[in-house]
Amino acid sequence: MRILMLSWEFPPHNVGGLGRHVYHLTKDLAAQGEEVHLLTGSAQGAPEEEMINNIKVYRVNSLNLPSRDFVTGVLQLNFALIEKAISVMESQGPFDLIHAHDWLVAFAARAVKHAYKIPLVATIHATEYGRNQGLHNDVQRYISDVEWWLTYEAWRVIVCSRYMKSELQRIFQLPENKIHVVPNGVDIGSFQSVGHSFNRKNYAHDQEKMVFFVGRLVPEKGLHILLDAAPKILHYCPDAKFIISGTGPSEEYLKKKAHMINISSKVYFTGYIDDAIRNGFYKNAHVAVFPSLYEPFGIVALEGMAAGTPVVVTDVGGFSEVVEHGVDGLKAYPNNPNSLADNIIHLLKNPEYANTLKSRAYQKVATHFSWSKIAWKTKEVYQRVQEEARQHQWETGPVQAQTGSQERISVLNAFTGLLKSH
Repeated sequence: MRILMLSWEFPPHNVGGLGRHVYHLTKDLAAQGEEVHLLTGSAQGAPEEEMINNIKVYRVNSLNLPSRDFVTGVLQLNFALIEKAISVMESQGPFDLIHAHDWLVAFAARAVKHAYKIPLVATIHATEYGRNQGLHNDVQRYISDVEWWLTYEAWRVIVCSRYMKSELQRIFQLPENKIHVVPNGVDIGSFQSVGHSFNRKNYAHDQEKMVFFVGRLVPEKGLHILLDAAPKILHYCPDAKFIISGTGPSEEYLKKKAHMINISSKVYFTGYIDDAIRNGFYKNAHVAVFPSLYEPFGIVALEGMAAGTPVVVTDVGGFSEVVEHGVDGLKAYPNNPNSLADNIIHLLKNPEYANTLKSRAYQKVATHFSWSKIAWKTKEVYQRVQEEARQHQWETGPVQAQTGSQERISVLNAFTGLLKSH
C-alpha cells in the first residue's frame, strides 16, 4: 500500500506528542512493508527531503512569509503542503490513501483528496473543545469547525482512546461506525539509555526523592495542581524534590506560583530536555506524576511505565484506560490537590509497593502497547477503507492522465474553493 501522510510536526520538530506518534507509526508501517511518503513542516537544521526509517520525508517552508496570527500561519503551511503534494504526486504517485493528522493539515489533505480522488483517513489526536473545556472565543470556534470538517471529509477517523471516541460523537455527532480506536504506543527500547551528560547532583541532593513531570507547560496539563499539592507532600515527605521538565506559555506563571507559596527551593524547572536527559530523570525518579485536566490518551503515562518509574495520573481521558489503579499505577481525582498529594505520598512512603506497581506496568506496556501492534491496527483501518472505496467505485488516480499544468489547476481550484467556504 502506498500512503501519503500529512503531519504539521515530525522530529526534530516536536511540540507535543503528535510528532513522536507519527515518527513511530510510520517507522513500523514501513517495517511491515507499507510505502509511506510524509509531508510535514520545516525544522531547523533538517533537510528538505530525506529518508528516515525507509520513509520519504518532505519538509516545506510556510511560503517564507510572516503570519499575522496562528491561523494565518496554518493556512500558509497548507499552501506549501499542497505545492509539495503536487510535485510528489507527479514524481511518485499515484497513492492509495491519504492519512492526515489533526486539523493543521486539513486544508491540504482535503484538496488533494478531491483533486486526485484518493480516500482520506484522519487521526484526531485532541479537540479544541476538550483542550479548553469548551469554546470561548472565535478562534477556538473556528478551529473546532475545521476539526469537524476534517472528520466529515475523512472516510474513517482514528482516535487513540474510547474517551476520544465518545468526545467526537458528543461534539461532532460522528456516527459510531466511522470512528476506530487505535491506542498510542511506546518504544520500550528508547527508554533504556541514559546520556553521559546526566548528573543527578545537578538537580537534587542525594537524600532527596525526585517527583518528576515532563510535558508541555500549559493549563490542561495541571501543573498548578501539583504545586498546590506540594506543601502537603513536603509536610509528610520533606525530602521530596519536584522536577518539572518542558516549556510552554505557563512556565513563568508556575515559577511565580512556586515562589508565592514558598516552595521554590523544592521545585526545579529544567526547561527543554532531550531524550537522554529525560531517561536519566525517569531512572532516578521515585515517582512520575501527570496531573492533567484533559488527556486524550496520555502517552506520557506509557513512557513512565516503559522507563520503569511508578506513575501517578489523574483519572481523566485516556489515563483512565491506560492505568489500572493499585495494579500498575495510581489514579488521583482530577483537579484535586489533596487526592494528588495522597497518592504521591503513598508511593514515596512505600518503596516496595511502588516497585510492584512499576514491574506490572512494564509488563503491561510490553504486552499491549508496542508500536508494531499499533501499526498493524492502523493497517486494518487502511485495508477497510480501500475495500469500501472499491465497492463504491471511488477510484484513485483519475487525474493522473492530465498534464502537469492541469493537475496544478485542479488542486489549486479545490483549495481555493474550500478557503472561500471558510
